Amino acid sequence: MVKYKLLDKQREFIEIPHSNSLDVAIYQGGYGSGKTWCGSLLGILLAKKYPGCRGLVGAKEYELVRKTTLVSYLDHLENLGYIMDKDYTYNKVDKIIKFSNGSEILFSALEDPEKFKSLNLHWAEIEEASQITDSSFKQLIGRLRNTYRGKNWVDFRYRLFGHTNPQADKGWIWQRFVEGVNKKKQENYRLIIAPTTNNIYLPQHFIQSMKDSFDEEYYRINVLGEFGDYSSGLVVKGFSEKNKLNLKYNPNLPLHLTCDFNVDPMCWALAHKDEENVYFFDEIVLENTSTQQCIEEFIRRFPKHKSEIIINGDASGDNRSTQSEYTNYVIIKNALKKHGYDNVKFKLRDYNPPILNRISAFNARVKNSNGECHLFIDPRKCKWILYNIYNLSFKEGTSIVDVPTHTQIKSNRDFKFLEHPFDAISYLVEYYWRLRG
Repeated sequence: MVKYKLLDKQREFIEIPHSNSLDVAIYQGGYGSGKTWCGSLLGILLAKKYPGCRGLVGAKEYELVRKTTLVSYLDHLENLGYIMDKDYTYNKVDKIIKFSNGSEILFSALEDPEKFKSLNLHWAEIEEASQITDSSFKQLIGRLRNTYRGKNWVDFRYRLFGHTNPQADKGWIWQRFVEGVNKKKQENYRLIIAPTTNNIYLPQHFIQSMKDSFDEEYYRINVLGEFGDYSSGLVVKGFSEKNKLNLKYNPNLPLHLTCDFNVDPMCWALAHKDEENVYFFDEIVLENTSTQQCIEEFIRRFPKHKSEIIINGDASGDNRSTQSEYTNYVIIKNALKKHGYDNVKFKLRDYNPPILNRISAFNARVKNSNGECHLFIDPRKCKWILYNIYNLSFKEGTSIVDVPTHTQIKSNRDFKFLEHPFDAISYLVEYYWRLRG
């Protein structure tokens, strides 16, 4: 049996410092701060301490529970000497762990609060709490109503506990556990902030690698575990004159073409790259156009490229549209082949990552937390890329990109060029420099 030694913040999360009958705690930490590990350990401790109790473990989507939280539970059970089919059983169909002492742990998605409104629970755990809605949180609080008490449940308290990376904006966790606690002086609502840097069990290179990879604000939020305002103001953070260079296309280097397939405008960008840096030296931005017209413009500009051509961009460009019997990428491939370009490679994700993932990866190239720049743009030829960097913003108080409405575009036609050029360049950046935490 493995003996655990808890970090100070993990012990603070597990132990209750008040006498209230309900404890609500959020363990907010950076990548690798031991959030899921600590939450699943607490669930097992409760199941063991209160025989016959019933708990629920959930996340926004069940797939997240299955791949992370459930795995952590099963790892703990093995490490603590529990034997399958003797000390506990796990039913994959019903998604439930049953202990020999009568305790049960249910595993579920929390997307639809109506699905668990009939449950009677003693405790509940939320994986990646920042991803669920405030309404789901309130529903879970209302489910902590199981009246069963065992013989030795003298110090029992209902518990709702979650763990999460900080929210990109000041959402319900901030409102309930910072603003709400300050206003109402609720001692039973506890927020434990656990920086990744406090985890002494991580490899030495882990923190430094994230410092090298992340931009300053992203590092502060997702490593130090602090509340930030990453989603306020402009989408692109830290861009300066250092990121602007007069660049030269080199026909002997691999040429990256990264694509967004909006029709009006369609936005493509051209770049060279190495292991650490990307250089955007040109853009193709055409109104009321087609993929065929854009690839013809590409060939007109670069008719004698000698090295390989690498296609990046929107993963959905591999889907056939109603206007064409071919996908966008097949159209590109056929046109390049017809021109005599045989050395063409496609480097695409199977599906598009969430926009915030692309934004974070992009900003980490613009300037990391060490102040180093790894993304460069030619201001002479990349008008609309720079327009996006200086103007694309978040909706106030949210982590949603503020896309111009039709009415706004009618009042200022430049607004139609917001979003799509950034999409094109961020697809490439996220593909090669995806942030991993």
